[in-house]
Amino acid sequence: MPDLNAAPKTAADGAEPWTRREIFQQAITLRATQALLVDEQGAIDAFIAPLLAEPDLRIVLAGAGTSAFIGECLAATLAQATGRRVDAVPTTDMVSAPDLYLEAQTPTLLVSFGRSGNSPESIAAIDLADARVADVHHLIITCNADGALAKRRGDDAYVVVLPEATHDRGFAMTSSFSAMTYAALAIFSGIAAFGDRNERIAQAVEAVLADTETAMAALATRGFERVVYLGSGPFQGLAREAALKLLELTDGGLVTMHDSTLGFRHGPKTIVNDRTLVVAFLSNDPLTRAYDLDLIAELRADKVAGAVLAVSAQDIEGETLRVHGLETAADSDLLFPYIVPAQLFALHASLDRGLTPDTPNQAGTVSRVVKGVRIHSTGA
Repeated sequence: MPDLNAAPKTAADGAEPWTRREIFQQAITLRATQALLVDEQGAIDAFIAPLLAEPDLRIVLAGAGTSAFIGECLAATLAQATGRRVDAVPTTDMVSAPDLYLEAQTPTLLVSFGRSGNSPESIAAIDLADARVADVHHLIITCNADGALAKRRGDDAYVVVLPEATHDRGFAMTSSFSAMTYAALAIFSGIAAFGDRNERIAQAVEAVLADTETAMAALATRGFERVVYLGSGPFQGLAREAALKLLELTDGGLVTMHDSTLGFRHGPKTIVNDRTLVVAFLSNDPLTRAYDLDLIAELRADKVAGAVLAVSAQDIEGETLRVHGLETAADSDLLFPYIVPAQLFALHASLDRGLTPDTPNQAGTVSRVVKGVRIHSTGA
């Protein structure tokens, strides 16, 4: 297990950023999250099972920013696991246009993700669902026991408060993202069945943490001006999260972009020049992987990009970050080790620019918990 106190990468003042600690604790927090879910399994199953028995149930995965991207990563996987309709709807969309996203007569389970649990949109989304949906229940997954979401109680709600360590102190969400993603995946796929999977995932995360920081730190010094993250299926949401991490931690100093593997050719590929890094998250699914490999081969044959990096659980030629131990795993399991190099690259890109990763925004115009949001009454 990585030693969190060994050879820390420091900011200008010599202090180890909380962001780095929180990246490096993810194997630990993933195991702790599984242990917490096992302890609460009886109560969770008692709440979820009757809802899943409803054939018309709609599950809505909601959050803001990184918490919204959890839904993008998981929606299709959870729909397959539950046999129910699962939609990823950011609270930022739901609050601004509730008539488009809330269905009054459809039985709904609103799954709310929140690191702090205090984002105005997260609270407003629950209130809107209560007011507009006749049959609505709430599963709340949060990292902050003292947040507004954690205080939601009632027969129509179940609150999962994750281990305190997941309540990231750094500006950018890292271990909070992986822990909340894991919690939802396990809850809807079967908590007990995730025991062995959890350990394999945690070991893969440990290996990536131990093996890749030096490479990501070196990559961050290569002077890229644009970085593109690509992925199919659950990795399209992960690509969006990776792009946001880099944008946040470099205070907008790098142009970032995300897209699906096949969608990238349809115009967005014009972003590629000799100062562009392209990172592709490769699927384990044979069909999906074939499309991923085609695009990587094309980008490398073009000889335009500054670098093309594949993140893969299986062997591939060329510049590759190899994730060991999950060669036959479901793509949903790969979300956790795959995000680590993107987090580390963002951390070191921040440090390379002389920024403080825990508070990278020098102008103070963005904050760890969003401010400045006015919740308007409907019809306003």
